[in-house]
Amino acid sequence: MKLIGLLGAAALLALPLQAQENPEDVANAALDVAPVWDGHNDVPMQLRKRFHSHLEDLDFTDTSQVPDGTYSKGAMHTDLPRLRAGKVGAQFWSVFVLTGKPEAQSVQEVVEQIDVTKRLVARYPADLQLAMTADDVEAALASGRIASLMGMEGGHSIGSSLAVLRQMYDLGARYMTLTHSKNTPWADSATDTPEHFGLTDFGKDVVREMNRIGMLVDLSHVSEEVMHDALDVAGAPVIFSHSGARAVNGHARNVPDSVLQRLKENGGIVMVVALPVYISEAQRQLSANRAAEQARQNALLVGQPVAVQAAMAKWDAAHPMAAATISDMADHIDHIRAVAGVEHIGIGGDYDGMPNGPQGMEDVSGYPALFTELARRGYSQAELEMISMRNMLRILRGAERYAAAHAGNPPIETLIQGQ
Repeated sequence: MKLIGLLGAAALLALPLQAQENPEDVANAALDVAPVWDGHNDVPMQLRKRFHSHLEDLDFTDTSQVPDGTYSKGAMHTDLPRLRAGKVGAQFWSVFVLTGKPEAQSVQEVVEQIDVTKRLVARYPADLQLAMTADDVEAALASGRIASLMGMEGGHSIGSSLAVLRQMYDLGARYMTLTHSKNTPWADSATDTPEHFGLTDFGKDVVREMNRIGMLVDLSHVSEEVMHDALDVAGAPVIFSHSGARAVNGHARNVPDSVLQRLKENGGIVMVVALPVYISEAQRQLSANRAAEQARQNALLVGQPVAVQAAMAKWDAAHPMAAATISDMADHIDHIRAVAGVEHIGIGGDYDGMPNGPQGMEDVSGYPALFTELARRGYSQAELEMISMRNMLRILRGAERYAAAHAGNPPIETLIQGQ
């Protein structure tokens, strides 16, 4: 028995220190010193749709029972206690408005989204602190508050105007996703029919001007061609605020290896999304099969919507959707680390912009479970700190340094062709 005990102790000593530690302890140690900097949360849109932006009706200490919203008829995914439980230390709040509206209306609504986000932060000063710079983020963390930054989702937010872009930055927007689900007049979306096959000349000037003023270029939602065109032009690190790895899940919203390989040179980051159909290939395949069956039933039962509904209910019963899991999300992180390196990974959940998160991470309180899974897979505490916070902090500082170095450059005055 003594010999077995000695052999066991020797084997334990031969393991790396990390393997001797409980994965949950490793994760908690990392998140205690480098809490999660989340790249994308749609609470501002939920405030618009559920509360008509009237904050007097909101109790952000408990959003588990609120009126129906845009993306989910259930509870919201985010409130202050769950942010604390999820060890979120910095949050990019998405000041998103739906596509398909006249650009001038989109500009107005984005300003309204910026306004409601600032009012939310001001309403809860003990927990939230507006952040415009990397120094602001560190100051908020030091005071025990959640650093609150804003990101615009979709180039329709600027009305094809570099002047509007600059003013949005002055109002506090610190990134802009070049497209959302539809093309803009100057860039192609990943989920729309290509029109420009990349960035137009004006689109390239949008990237240059964002770099000049210090606004992060976000390439989530854009086509692969736009990703490459933006990387060709960008002088500062780019971000993907909420995307996965296309080699793990083939959805067009995810990042192909050809782009991941270029992040090493650019210094950018993929903030890995939690949206189930983007992380689970099984869900993506079943969703595609369901869409095909829906089209088939519509063709077979023309003009018979009740019969189509019954047929689809029967199909759904025979083809239950498998839950996406924390392990699925961790697989994307593993792949990005293998191709681009751990320095190019962050977290961008997309909570309150999707019906639900993966099993075990249904809302923002679930982030420690993801980091525990990564620790279980052998990620060191230092690597977990890079993924949770330090990579994003480095990238924002990089954008700020680039802007400072080019502060003497005049604003770009290009107008989109035809305006």
